[in-house]
Amino acid sequence: MMNYMRLMMVSFTLVLAACSSKPDYRAAEDGGYGYTETQITDTQYQVQFKARGTDKGAANNYALLRAAEVTLANDYDWFTITHRETEVDKETVRDADFAYPTSGDMITYCNAIRCETRYYPRSAYTAGIHVGGRSDSDIAVTLDIKMGHGEQPDARYSYDASEVVSNLQPKKTDE
Repeated sequence: MMNYMRLMMVSFTLVLAACSSKPDYRAAEDGGYGYTETQITDTQYQVQFKARGTDKGAANNYALLRAAEVTLANDYDWFTITHRETEVDKETVRDADFAYPTSGDMITYCNAIRCETRYYPRSAYTAGIHVGGRSDSDIAVTLDIKMGHGEQPDARYSYDASEVVSNLQPKKTDE
């Protein structure tokens, strides 16, 4: 009986550790989790990183990392973020200090005969802080970037692509 309890405790600990880990940095397959990018013009891309969990910081860093990789792959030196959006469970989290966003919930009701989806609008006054989220939240960070050569602009959301890759590249562990 004691061995069974130990086995259960070890299993529970491993499950918790797996749930609390960072999202994987990888290309998204079929709209799944990971990064995607879409070319808009010769110098502009939209980059998205989608993850499962509650770590918005890791999702933001991975979106920045992918933006830097796209910049370097296109032989540019720096990029500027022209638009950023973070969604948690399909609810937009604004970067602005104060906002009056409107959002809603889509809920599907099913019975034995059919399913029906309803939209319930809601609005709330926010101060740029998202509190909540479940442990199984979906986080999607979307960045619109403009890439350039030479001297980097002295803008608030301007990044040296080489530095971003150097600082945010996932560390390889020796196992």
